[in-house]
Amino acid sequence: MKNEFLKNNNRPFAFVTMCADPIHHGHINILHEAKKYGSVIVGLMTDDAMKSYKGEPLSSFKERSKVLSELRSVSGIIPVESIDFVPYLKEYKFEYFLHGDDWKQGVQKESRQNAISAMSEWGGKVIDVPYTEGISSSDLKKGIN
Repeated sequence: MKNEFLKNNNRPFAFVTMCADPIHHGHINILHEAKKYGSVIVGLMTDDAMKSYKGEPLSSFKERSKVLSELRSVSGIIPVESIDFVPYLKEYKFEYFLHGDDWKQGVQKESRQNAISAMSEWGGKVIDVPYTEGISSSDLKKGIN
């Protein structure tokens, strides 16, 4: 994992959360967008977080982390235990938090509002990235199963 990068103060930081199970071009699109704002830190959902949110992962946290750490746009990875991102936002005070705009509705709607509120405390900005149509990890997993 590349979380030692967070000690180097290479700001601004662009924080992106994901499961990356499996990783696909929609993830690459959001990572590419995040890179425009600064050093990309991925908040990668742990296996337990995924089980409570999206079901059993295809690949372990360690395996998913290894894949992400090889992407040149990713500067660091931190494990994320739930869709409550506020503790991570407050700890690292990221300048930017990018997420697919699909979180404006559904189970993550409250997480989005909480993130916007938290980041406003230090002038951070939440950026909703247009969801990549036609691709979904959940759909890919259904095809595999």
